[in-house]
Amino acid sequence: MSNADVPIWEKYTLTIEEASKYFRIGENKLRKLAEESPTASWVILNGNRIQIKRKQFEKVIDTLDAI
Repeated sequence: MSNADVPIWEKYTLTIEEASKYFRIGENKLRKLAEESPTASWVILNGNRIQIKRKQFEKVIDTLDAI
């Protein structure tokens, strides 16, 4: 099974590119948010690659009025 076989809404973690499409937030904005809070519960740093925990980030988004 390749990465393309798993629908984006079922993935546990998303790349910046996938998260940008899923949440409709710009890639630069997502990178900035992740870099400002690298210890946040929704960020995983895999070497120099940023991964976003989808469900945890959804909870963060639910509490915000603006990003």
